[in-house]
Amino acid sequence: MLTIFGSKRGDFCDGVSRRNFIKIGALGIGGATAGLSLPQLLQAESAAGVKRSQKAVIVVYLPGGPSHQDMWDLKPEAPSEFRGEFKPIKTNAGFEICEHFPNLAKMGDKFAVIRSLVNSVGDHSSFQCLTGRNRKVMPPGGWPAIGSCLSKLQGAADPAVPPNVSLSGMDSSARGAGSGFLGVAHAAFTPSGKGKADMVLNGVSLDRLGDRKSLLTSVDKFRRDADNSGAMEGLDSFNREAMEMITSSKLLDALDVKKEAPDVLARYHPTGLEKSGEGRSSLESFCVARRLVEAGARCVTLSWGGWDTHGENFKSLSKRLPALDVGLSALIGDLHDRGLSKDVSVVVWGEFGRTPKVNDKAGRDHWPKVTGAFVAGGGMKLGQAIGRTDRIAGEVVDRPIQFSEVFSTLYYNLGIDTSKATVQDLSGRPQYLVEGAASAIRELV
Repeated sequence: MLTIFGSKRGDFCDGVSRRNFIKIGALGIGGATAGLSLPQLLQAESAAGVKRSQKAVIVVYLPGGPSHQDMWDLKPEAPSEFRGEFKPIKTNAGFEICEHFPNLAKMGDKFAVIRSLVNSVGDHSSFQCLTGRNRKVMPPGGWPAIGSCLSKLQGAADPAVPPNVSLSGMDSSARGAGSGFLGVAHAAFTPSGKGKADMVLNGVSLDRLGDRKSLLTSVDKFRRDADNSGAMEGLDSFNREAMEMITSSKLLDALDVKKEAPDVLARYHPTGLEKSGEGRSSLESFCVARRLVEAGARCVTLSWGGWDTHGENFKSLSKRLPALDVGLSALIGDLHDRGLSKDVSVVVWGEFGRTPKVNDKAGRDHWPKVTGAFVAGGGMKLGQAIGRTDRIAGEVVDRPIQFSEVFSTLYYNLGIDTSKATVQDLSGRPQYLVEGAASAIRELV
């Protein structure tokens, strides 16, 4: 067992001396695997045939319900009280999107938009966007989010990087989706605190990264001593993997956007958008998402912006859409340039759409009948707009697509057959990853 001690300041409210430590050999993992050490857990995963690949998914959740008809499905021929203030522009693939997406328009061949997404439950929550399911009918413990399912089915692609990461704390939200019946062992790792100073991994705290310098000094000394003595050779592969997960700086490096190449990071820095409310730090989260999947994370989720535009819809979107254009175009271009576009799927969506008719506050209200989504990467057939709504974008008239079909597509891109793959709930009953017999979207795969 390896024990690494941190500082000895008496900072706890109960007066106990603050001695941060990590016990590598006896690191307990919560949930169904309680009592297992980290090496034992890794060994159990290996015995269970958990496969490790490099494919991943990035989920960008737009909270509040983005206005689909002002982003992906503009209706310039509709009456003025429906069509709104924005004009459509053509992408290089021929389909149209909002004029506030000029960067994305130049790479229309690298993404697809879904204009006919239906069966929204109409709830202000990330739950359906992270699970594809309705929370009204759930097994004990609740439905797990896609990141938790990937953690359970595929484990870590890299022992030093958690498979499931949330950059927005959505996993712990009371109204969002978490690990459900899969337990805390598969909950999202959530960097939080000022400057990402507080890091918690599956309930195991390093307290504060302000003490990280002394922690890493101790770890570095241990590794040097172990290497010099040959002790590392004596560790079995699972203990060695556990050691790597705890002592590696790979995760911290991935989270540190300052380590990105300046010319690449510049893509994510908006110019002329200082008053948009979405500055550098906000858009850099798109870059951090790419860095995390490149480092080995299987699923990265982030919540971006505020889209509940009951009033001044167009004033709000005229600031927010250009910023989203910068972040998404930078991310998609970055994935292509780094050879990740076939392995990393991206989905961007919100919980529902907005009303066809503009209200007396120049806003649009909740509209669960139809909404839109943006998808990219994953080796999908892109450069197209899927589905069609009526002349005011209020009803689907061709190719309705459900949330579960989008999830089937994401799992398909990850190499998982949703007609066969299951995860066990708390009663030991196998549960399919998507509801019904939903299959991958044929236009995309």
